[in-house]
Amino acid sequence: MYDVRPLIALDSKRFMDQLRIFIRSRHYSFKTEKTYCYWILAYIRFNHLKHPETMGNTEIESFLEHLSVACSVSCNTQKTALNALVFMYREFMQREIKDLRFRYATKPRQLPTVFTHNEAQAVINGLSDKPKLCALLMYGCGLRISETTRLRIKDIDFGSDCIFVRETKGDKCRRTLMPKMLIEALKHQVKSSLLQHQQDLHDGFGGVFLPGALSRKYPNAAYEPKWQYLFPAVSLSVDPRTGILRRHHVSEQSVQRKVKESIRKSNIMKKAGCHTFRHSFATRLLEAGTDLRNIQELLGHSDISTTQIYLHVVGLHERGIVSPVDH
Repeated sequence: MYDVRPLIALDSKRFMDQLRIFIRSRHYSFKTEKTYCYWILAYIRFNHLKHPETMGNTEIESFLEHLSVACSVSCNTQKTALNALVFMYREFMQREIKDLRFRYATKPRQLPTVFTHNEAQAVINGLSDKPKLCALLMYGCGLRISETTRLRIKDIDFGSDCIFVRETKGDKCRRTLMPKMLIEALKHQVKSSLLQHQQDLHDGFGGVFLPGALSRKYPNAAYEPKWQYLFPAVSLSVDPRTGILRRHHVSEQSVQRKVKESIRKSNIMKKAGCHTFRHSFATRLLEAGTDLRNIQELLGHSDISTTQIYLHVVGLHERGIVSPVDH
C-alpha cells in the first residue's frame, strides 16, 4: 500500500477531520499534514484529551517544556511541534498566540552524514536494476528518495540534458542537471517503462494517478505515455482514493531497504541511508568550488541557511588546515 491521504467526509464534525480538510485546502504536502497532525494529537493527549479551544499559552508552554526536558528532543523537533500548534491556533482556529514562555531545547542540530566518493560508489555497486538507478539519481542529481520514485517520463528531458523535479517538498518545482553517464541508463529505463505501459494497456489497464484535478480536466491524460512513472511498481494495486486497479511507482521503502542492505554489506559504519546520497551530492559540489547559491537551487532549498550547513561538513583538510602532529 503506497502513501496516500485517507478519505475524509466533508461533513465530518470531528476536530481532527476538519483540521485535515483545512490543511488540504492550503495544498500542503501529505508529509506536512501527517507531521502537523502528529504533534497536535500529541499536544491534546499530553493535556488529557482537552479540546484545543479550552487551552492556551499555559498548556502550550507545558507541552513544549516537556518535549525539551523530559523527551530531550532537538531544537528542530521542538520547533516543528511549535509550528504545528501555531498553525492550528492562528490559521485554523483564527486565534492569535503571543508571548509564549518556555525552555528552548538545547540539543544541537546534528551535521548531516555524508559518504566519501568511494563509499558512495561501493553502495551503488552493491545495487542492481531500479534501486541502482535510483541511487545514482540521488547521488548524481541531489534528489530525495520521494522525488526519485515519483519521476515521470515527461520529467526526463534528453534534449536539454536536464531533469524536472515535481511533486517535491513544499509542492515546488525545480530543474536539476542530468549526469552524462546516466543518459543511456535513463533511456533504457524509459523504454522499459513504456513497454510495461503497453502491456498494461493490452490487459485493460494503463491508467496512472494524476496530481491535483488533472484527471478531471484531462480524462485521457492518465493513459498517455508521458505521464507514466519512470520507475513503475512490479505489480498493479488498488488505489484507495478511487478503488481503481492501476500501476503506481516503485515504493520508497523497497529502495530504502536495498540501500540499507548494500551499506551493511559495504561495511560502512555510518548512520546512513538514501538521504545520505543527497547530502553527499551537495558536499561533492561544494568541494569542487560550486557556488552556494547554485547548490541551493539544485537542492530546492527555500532558505540559503539550510544549504549553508554543508559548509560545516566539508573536511578541514579541504580548507588547508593541517594538524600540528602531521608536520
